[in-house]
Amino acid sequence: MTTVTPQRRPSRARIVLAATLGLFACATYSEKTQLARDAAQAGDLAGSEKVLNKFLKVRRSSELPSEWKKETVVALLERAMVLRGKGEWKQSARDLGVADKQLVLLDIARDAGQVGKWIFSDSAGKYHAPPSEKLALNAFNMLNYLLADDLSGARVEAKRFTITREYLGQQDQNPHGAFGSYIAGFVYERLGEPDTALRYYDEALQEQAFPSLRAPVARLAARSSYRSPRIRALLGEAEPPATATRNTTTLLAQTPPATTTPPEPTPARGAEPGELLVVMNVGRVPYKVPERMPIGLAIGLGATWITGNTAILERSALKFVIYPELVPSRALFNTGNLSIDGHEHPFELATNLDAEIVREYEALKPKIIGAAITRLIVRAAVAEGARAAGNQAKDGAGAIVGLLAALAAEGAMVAADKPDTRSWTLLPAFVFVARVPIAPGPHQVRVTATGSGARETHDFSVDVKPGGFAVVDVTTLR
Repeated sequence: MTTVTPQRRPSRARIVLAATLGLFACATYSEKTQLARDAAQAGDLAGSEKVLNKFLKVRRSSELPSEWKKETVVALLERAMVLRGKGEWKQSARDLGVADKQLVLLDIARDAGQVGKWIFSDSAGKYHAPPSEKLALNAFNMLNYLLADDLSGARVEAKRFTITREYLGQQDQNPHGAFGSYIAGFVYERLGEPDTALRYYDEALQEQAFPSLRAPVARLAARSSYRSPRIRALLGEAEPPATATRNTTTLLAQTPPATTTPPEPTPARGAEPGELLVVMNVGRVPYKVPERMPIGLAIGLGATWITGNTAILERSALKFVIYPELVPSRALFNTGNLSIDGHEHPFELATNLDAEIVREYEALKPKIIGAAITRLIVRAAVAEGARAAGNQAKDGAGAIVGLLAALAAEGAMVAADKPDTRSWTLLPAFVFVARVPIAPGPHQVRVTATGSGARETHDFSVDVKPGGFAVVDVTTLR
């Protein structure tokens, strides 16, 4: 007689566990784009571009995505930065311009109470870009147009930058756009609009000292009446006697450029010198990953922003909260050197995007944790409902059935809470600038990115016309 051993049916708890593990396997944005960052870290920009084109469902970078999903705009920002690194300024400008129209500015002052809607993928809609990313987008696109020798396009991008910066200023938020203001000042200086150029340079000087602006400000001040305490200090001018309060205006509400006094003719004294603007973008900013935090610690951090009764979590089987945490990129470079015709010239740190993004995130983190806990409370309440229904089972099995029902409901819902880790992960962490007056003619420029025991050298040949300018950009993304 053959004995047949009946196969054990998997318990409900095992089924719940399997379902939970399967749901956790769903990748977040930062996980989906990891290969693009890995390729950039290795210096393989073409490989990074290929990964991003596959993500965008296009065959080549000349194509734009035909379908816009929640992650598409962020991936387009990533590709734009890779294209900058490859020196494809026009395509990068197009991608940034298209992405800009799809973005929503994350207004930290006004929208903080709604942050919970944007930290989980199932409820997140359009990408809400933090101020640092939005201002960086316009600044880098100004530079794209400069590199493409399109001052008109750079002017338009400067106006977009100003709209965002002035809005943030009105909301008592630190606009931290020194790099954008610096580049906008350069654009308007080259457009022959000294008043506007000085106002932008004044904005840049509000945030930090730029020794490289001393000579440009002096040139512009000779053709403009605009003054501020910072401009006067740079020029070594005394403050005027106290008079009636000066009527200040924004950069978007100024006298049309046509009223600007034209420059006086310069006496002929040989060839007029040119100028070289060099921008070096190195490293990558921190990015978001799914993280777990013990309930007790999370309640302590997000208590002010929790909605609901946390007591219900005492019966919860899951003792952690899942949220998007910011982690360092571990990029290779954080500084660099510049030489022109074999002579060293200093770089100035124009923007530390790494620090700005960390500061923005830390300001939002309690709200993020509070929103995550509030969501967990809702899930726990549903689980308690399932437990109560299961307790009604007959044959004395109510308690077990109720427990399994609660585990099934809570486990499935929490597993489905996939944190929204969208962010511009290929944004450079540090932006350096240098401005050097040079004689007209050909010159050899070498930019070397350094840090963490590694270095990467880029060589350029430039030819500057009398009174003209040249722009050199290095974007390493590593």
